[in-house]
Amino acid sequence: MQRKFTNPREEIGKTPDTELVKRLLIENYGHAPDLVYLIRGNHQKVYARKPCPLEIKSDGWLYFGRIESDGIRLSIEGSFLVGPKATKNVVELGDDMARRYLAGESVEIENKELHGWVIVKWRSYYLGSAKAKEGRLINYVPKERRLRVE
Repeated sequence: MQRKFTNPREEIGKTPDTELVKRLLIENYGHAPDLVYLIRGNHQKVYARKPCPLEIKSDGWLYFGRIESDGIRLSIEGSFLVGPKATKNVVELGDDMARRYLAGESVEIENKELHGWVIVKWRSYYLGSAKAKEGRLINYVPKERRLRVE
């Protein structure tokens, strides 16, 4: 009998990292890029890379996101890798809302029923992920990556 986990953090170390991350991506966004995933550290950060036959000095791991108690939160880079083929939980913003979001504000959305982690998109750009809750997108853009808007 297979164990049933409700908090994905409880699966870390019990399920192979790549298997866990791919399952969370499919469940939440409908697409998982064919990459190798590694979960490191106390903050359950997820790193991804594509195996390459060339010898390179870098270890080649890209910060991809983080395992949260209710799913996976993607970094801006992770949202660019998942977003183009995602089939669900993608919220597209207009120009003004995208500007406010990139400045660090939480923004209102029309879909009040949407809850959980979503990919935020503006035109052809993926801006990262946010948490949808009660008609709002809670902002997770890191302070050092926010736009200064006057």
